[in-house]
Amino acid sequence: MVEAAMADTCENKNKRFNIGEGKANGAGAGDGDDTEDEECDVEVWDTLRYSFKMAQAVLDQNRELIKKVNENHQSKIPDNLVKNVGLIREINGNISKVIEIYSGLSVNFSDTVRQRKKIGNRKVENRRSRTEFE
Repeated sequence: MVEAAMADTCENKNKRFNIGEGKANGAGAGDGDDTEDEECDVEVWDTLRYSFKMAQAVLDQNRELIKKVNENHQSKIPDNLVKNVGLIREINGNISKVIEIYSGLSVNFSDTVRQRKKIGNRKVENRRSRTEFE
């Protein structure tokens, strides 16, 4: 489901975000220099997909651990209740992993947006320079 949404976003990125394009910075488009911008940045989308898959795998693992904790709790068997301590620690560790994954994803995404903005600004300046000399 996440992959389908990302593919849709990738195909429509210029319509939705105008990331890195001259239009986002007030200049006209269509001079042929935007081929890089028009192609989806596969590396960025692969990173997003990989990060979301990693986070989902950890969250799925937590779901199973929580089920086991609930079963142990309902059994009221002393050994099972003792096992819950370790299971709950594992759940907490997994939550920390998910936080790290999303934190890294946020930093990478912000860096990518900044880079695209710089590229877009350079293209606008290049267009202005060309039109001044014509």
